[in-house]
Amino acid sequence: MKFIQDFFGNYILISAVLGWLMAQFLKMFTSLITERKISPKMLFSNGGMPSSHSSTVLALCTACAVQEGFASPYFAISAVLAVIVMNDASGVRYETGEQAKIINRIAKELFSGKGEEFNTGLKELVGHTPSQVVAGAGLGIVVALVYGLILGVFPA
Repeated sequence: MKFIQDFFGNYILISAVLGWLMAQFLKMFTSLITERKISPKMLFSNGGMPSSHSSTVLALCTACAVQEGFASPYFAISAVLAVIVMNDASGVRYETGEQAKIINRIAKELFSGKGEEFNTGLKELVGHTPSQVVAGAGLGIVVALVYGLILGVFPA
């Protein structure tokens, strides 16, 4: 029982999980703008608005700052992790998605009209634009601060 109480009482961990959940939930509704429909598949997808990667690591980083302080090694580690994750999400992973779009289009053009359908199966939505990363980062900060207010973790 103590394990469960400790686990769910961990402000830093739960902030990060809530940051991820909130971003994934919001993706369903931001797809209304791009696809003109609510897309439940976005609950478990990579890419899209807002970045759940950014939201998760910024919620983690913010919660570390709130609970442990900016001078703590926990904040330092989470801040470095956040920079790496957000850079990867908007850099390497975004470019991978762009390349997948081009490869899928080329494959479709090469094999269309030849009596066979060819699908490379390359996933195109894997990374984030800078605005998706910034939105996710902002969401993560807000989630950790609001959750901290609810729990009363801020010093008086």
